[in-house]
Amino acid sequence: MPASLDLTRLRVLAAVARTGSVTAAARELHYAQPSVSHHLARLEAEAGIPLLQRAGRGVRLTEAGRLLAARAEEILGRVEGAQRELDALAGLRAGRARLAAFPSALATLVPEAVARLAADHPGVSVGLLEAEPPEAVLALASGEVDVALVFEHTDAHARTVEELRFEVTDVLTEAVHLVRPATGAAPPGPAPSVASLADATWIAGCERCRADLVARCGAARFVPRIAFETDDYVAVQALVAAGVGVSLLPSLALRAHRNPGVEAVALPGAHRRVVALTVGAPTPPARALIDRLAAVGAGV
Repeated sequence: MPASLDLTRLRVLAAVARTGSVTAAARELHYAQPSVSHHLARLEAEAGIPLLQRAGRGVRLTEAGRLLAARAEEILGRVEGAQRELDALAGLRAGRARLAAFPSALATLVPEAVARLAADHPGVSVGLLEAEPPEAVLALASGEVDVALVFEHTDAHARTVEELRFEVTDVLTEAVHLVRPATGAAPPGPAPSVASLADATWIAGCERCRADLVARCGAARFVPRIAFETDDYVAVQALVAAGVGVSLLPSLALRAHRNPGVEAVALPGAHRRVVALTVGAPTPPARALIDRLAAVGAGV
């Protein structure tokens, strides 16, 4: 027997064994039927023993053919697995991960995650796009980015449906805070709540944050009087510090920037979930970036 067997011909034999005929194997492999017959004849010559025998108008595998077909499946599986491992290794040596993320994540989680990725895999580059969740999801769906870092408020209104469309990796769950002008020493009595500020002027954030605010106020049986809207968490805190309104902000926004003129009280049971989305299984560079985002998030 020759020292080696051709992988293409082994693939043809495995297809014949799997499908039951030369015609079906040709259809599965997208080969012309004469090409399949040619590969089988050459494989028999390489093996030095009959692999097929006529059976009516078709063929069937001999004992040697069945043995070699079974080994062919194992060999091809190992070769394909090795190729995937090599592709992953090559991807982490000279790959690229494109990330869309909302502003407070770009100011907190992302820099540390990118730094860790650069230290572990210097050949991987990262492209960044600032985008609120709806725009990040569109960028992901269109192929503009490989990963979308988005958030959803988990308890006050309907969950988003992105988990039905994308692969999801949890990054962190953060508290939502009631933000109001600083009063110095904590006043006596219970901590402020959404219900206690029914008569206040409110500052709303992005589309999802506004929906969360309206839902929470609705649960407290009032409609918020929203006088200002901005998704800039620095501007929100400046407006609150100036005494023109109150707002809700998540922990990442307060970690990214903290105006000394505001005080923030975590609302009991109020959380925001941050997740990384991909279309199907992420590429090796994207997976490496997501893993580091989750590691940074675990430490926040």
